[in-house]
Amino acid sequence: MDGFQFIDIILLAMVAGFIVLRLRSVLGRRTGHEPGRDGVPSEGRAQDLANDKVVALPTAHRRHQPITKLDIEPAYQGTPLEAGMVAVKMADPSFSAESFLQGAAKAFEIIIAAYAKGDTDTLRPLLNSDVYAQFARAIQEREDRNETLISELVVLKPPRIESIEMKGSAAHVAVIFQSEQSNVVKNAAGEIVEGSPDHVESVTDVWTFSRDTNSPDPNWILIATRSVD
Repeated sequence: MDGFQFIDIILLAMVAGFIVLRLRSVLGRRTGHEPGRDGVPSEGRAQDLANDKVVALPTAHRRHQPITKLDIEPAYQGTPLEAGMVAVKMADPSFSAESFLQGAAKAFEIIIAAYAKGDTDTLRPLLNSDVYAQFARAIQEREDRNETLISELVVLKPPRIESIEMKGSAAHVAVIFQSEQSNVVKNAAGEIVEGSPDHVESVTDVWTFSRDTNSPDPNWILIATRSVD
């Protein structure tokens, strides 16, 4: 009997040892939920590390973010034009005063030449309806009198911005043009009825250009003109 009890004890010890080894093998494995050194579960730590890798991307409203002085050309910083420049740049970040003025100078030359020739086809896409109507009316009246305008742009000084602002989604820029011009009007017989080919006059004009910043069309149109005596 004692022999059988001894065998039973050995068998129970072996079973207990097997169970301990199984428990140890299971408890010794990391599940991802045990605390780390700072007490945060490793699963949470992995999430935190993943969050650290996330970079907040700029939103689609970047064009509406405030424009810094670095975005404004130095010539306009600290001047009365700066606020208008900022407003236009916020609506159209690609706007450049230098490039705009270069285009305005070319437009001035084209419009002056087209007006003298009576070329309404060239004028039409460059002017809004009101300004075009004024130019077309003057051209028609000249043709009705059988008169011819000979205009020469002798000198065009670098144009300057007089004012710049946003009106709704439209950018408005008034530009000062100072030029030296020779303008002669001849009648049907070729006789000079106004001006002199030897006389060059100084002319100062202020032209206002506009563009809808919501439109994909990059072209500016002339919306108003006035002369400065």
